[in-house]
Amino acid sequence: MAKLLRFGIVGSVGFLVDAGILALLLGFTPLGPFISRAIAIALAMMATWYLNRRFTFGASRHSIVREGFRYGSVGLTSALVNYLVYSALLILFPTLQPLAALVVSSTAAMAFSFFGYSRFVFRR
Repeated sequence: MAKLLRFGIVGSVGFLVDAGILALLLGFTPLGPFISRAIAIALAMMATWYLNRRFTFGASRHSIVREGFRYGSVGLTSALVNYLVYSALLILFPTLQPLAALVVSSTAAMAFSFFGYSRFVFRR
């Protein structure tokens, strides 16, 4: 349970990094929302990788390059799970509020990513 709590804290920090970088890029560069978002996601993923490696799970037995690739793979797949669950909920239940779908899809993605990171990336 302690790992899940630490994972949630790291995820919150990742969200703040993501939102902060996005806001800075949108406010101070001509990059636009799509390129800015890609950069923000990449930097947030690097931040959560570092924090999860140090604070939540510890380093894996793999090289840092292999661990980073695995982390990115789980992170991208988790984002896809989040979006697909969100979309499916809104299509299947048209009266469902988008924020409710966001909560459910984010919870599903968090469970998926915790399992993926703990079993596939940081397994010892």
